[in-house]
Amino acid sequence: MLTFHTCDVFTDRPFAGNPLAIVLGADDLTTAQMQTLAREFNLSETIFVQRPRDPAHTARVRIFFPTAEIPFAGHPTIGCAIHLASVTAQGELETRVVLEEEAGLVPVRVWRRDGETRAEFVAPVIPHGVADAPDLSAALDPVRLAAALGLQTDEIGFASHRPGLWQGGPRFLYAPVASLGALGRARPIQPHWSAQMQAAGVDSIYLYTRGQDCDFRARMFSPTAGIPEDPATGSASAILAAQLLSSDALGDGETRFALQQGVEMGRPSQIGRTVGAAQGSLREVRVAGSAVPVSEGRITVPTAR
Repeated sequence: MLTFHTCDVFTDRPFAGNPLAIVLGADDLTTAQMQTLAREFNLSETIFVQRPRDPAHTARVRIFFPTAEIPFAGHPTIGCAIHLASVTAQGELETRVVLEEEAGLVPVRVWRRDGETRAEFVAPVIPHGVADAPDLSAALDPVRLAAALGLQTDEIGFASHRPGLWQGGPRFLYAPVASLGALGRARPIQPHWSAQMQAAGVDSIYLYTRGQDCDFRARMFSPTAGIPEDPATGSASAILAAQLLSSDALGDGETRFALQQGVEMGRPSQIGRTVGAAQGSLREVRVAGSAVPVSEGRITVPTAR
């Protein structure tokens, strides 16, 4: 039997934010066994904790959608780091966790203040453009994108924000939309959705618009990856920095943004982002959030294959 914990991430209260399963002692599991367990939990992501390759680091981790392994993800990084810090920090107000993820080393600062535990990670890959999309012009076409999302063409884009395709470990198709009303009405529409995913070479579309009590509000759809909608997508919020830079929404220096996601799902999530840029280029992206424990237990080890 394996020990697991679940927590809700990017929230300071249970049953909001993005649920996460953390499976401990996963050193002897095969990739197929991890995938089986991720399907069993059926959350947007499950993270498996193993001994680090380098003893100077906290842990090696592997992250899975219900359908596939991914090299890096934000809410598993935040949730797992807070869980591991709660075990190892021994009451310290601030500690540092270093996770070996498939995308690279991810340093995470974890701290407690006013009864809330928060973490902030540095994205392991500076977000950058996608050069190998099957059909980039079609992927970014507002007419096609609107059809895929059930929106009007004039609801795609606002101010200087236009569709973009970016990656930083995972990759996402970014769709700025004109209003909170358009954001609320958006949904994947077939067969246009599948055609758009094929053109972009991705599984996911990340929508965002101006927020009311935050800088931006977002939604993320990824049904072909087993995630009809994600309450909070830390990796996409980190990669959003490249989209904002291309939209002239970032200047040199350090810029902080507050982002909300999951509101339309009834699981509001609060994501903090800090972006460092110089001479028109990204230098560093940090993502911050809270996590709260929800459950713990033991689960059967699947048959190896």
